[in-house]
Amino acid sequence: MSMIADRLLAVKPSATLAVTTKAKELKAQGVDVIDLGVGEPDFPTPQHICDEAKAALDRGETKYVAVAGTPALRKAICDKLKRENNLDYTPDEITVNCGGKGTLFNIIMATVNPKDEVIIPAPYWVSYPDMVRIAEGTPVFVVGKEETGFKITPEDLEKAITPKTKWFIINSPSNPSGAAYTPDELRALADVLKRHPHVWIISDEIYEHIVYDNFKSASIAAVAPELKDRTLTVNGLAKSFSMTGWRVGYAAGPAEVIKAANKIQSQSTSHAVSFCQSAGVIALNSPMDFLKERNDIFKQRRDMVVEKLNAIAGITCRVPEGAFYLYPSIAGCIGKKTPDGKEIKTDTDFVTYLLETQGVAVVPGVAFGLSPYFRLSYATATELLEKACERIKVFCSSLTA
Repeated sequence: MSMIADRLLAVKPSATLAVTTKAKELKAQGVDVIDLGVGEPDFPTPQHICDEAKAALDRGETKYVAVAGTPALRKAICDKLKRENNLDYTPDEITVNCGGKGTLFNIIMATVNPKDEVIIPAPYWVSYPDMVRIAEGTPVFVVGKEETGFKITPEDLEKAITPKTKWFIINSPSNPSGAAYTPDELRALADVLKRHPHVWIISDEIYEHIVYDNFKSASIAAVAPELKDRTLTVNGLAKSFSMTGWRVGYAAGPAEVIKAANKIQSQSTSHAVSFCQSAGVIALNSPMDFLKERNDIFKQRRDMVVEKLNAIAGITCRVPEGAFYLYPSIAGCIGKKTPDGKEIKTDTDFVTYLLETQGVAVVPGVAFGLSPYFRLSYATATELLEKACERIKVFCSSLTA
């Protein structure tokens, strides 16, 4: 008799973390590996945020705090949402959690019943489906095709909705594709959701500030105010502020759902780290001048890598609107063989052989629900990206029909 709960049978470990782990193992063995699988900015946390965390420690802010988050941070989140997203919330409509991942997990565990359906556009962040499965719900995938910019259409959404649908999750800008929805595109999706009042919306906006070419992120709850009462707007400090390890995420939404999510948290992690929340107040209340320079660097890297990838036979890559990922197609490599006779049948084969022969770590598209692609993070040094592109070119050039 197994000691492992049945609910875990359909759950897979995080593919992105698995790639990073494999890359670290190879590096420890002395292999020259360029890891483009990790999903975090390579910039440091801004100094003023670090200074506040140190000051909070000196003030003795190392004790338990409220499950929902400190009053100061929840107020700062309310102010931020009003200032940047044109959304009005009160502190009792805010929950603070151990990262955006913790926020999403709490919401799903607090609301999804067995057999409830959750619509997830693909390609998707790897954790959405497995969170739903842990809650014994059913993920329903809707493919955003490359020809529509990896974004789903209103018609796609309409077809996926059933009487069992509980949530629709939208992530804009997206991990893994970098695709972002315009206000008009969000409005069109909202018009579908208006006709189905039993469907609630999770809007994951963790990459909202990492956008390019004058793109402006928008919140679906602001674009469609009539949906605000059934929308959970999820965000966090990890990406925009380079605070991935600080683990501070949050959601804003109807007080009833926020209270339920807090109940889950009260019996699991209790709350986000106390002094990290103090740093979060400073982060949200301070100017974000540092972000323009960082986004300019991200854009330069994006453009460079897109150009180099599109020059490689067998690979095509669209230019994303935001985040710091590319999602290149390797359709032109499928069916080809490596120099030692191994056939590239899947994107998993591609990334496995790429890592083994060239020391470049990326994540296969199958992990995100859409093949044959791979995800590449350009949140790393430009010279490493250039070297990685050259290695990818060498690898693809070695493949034969």
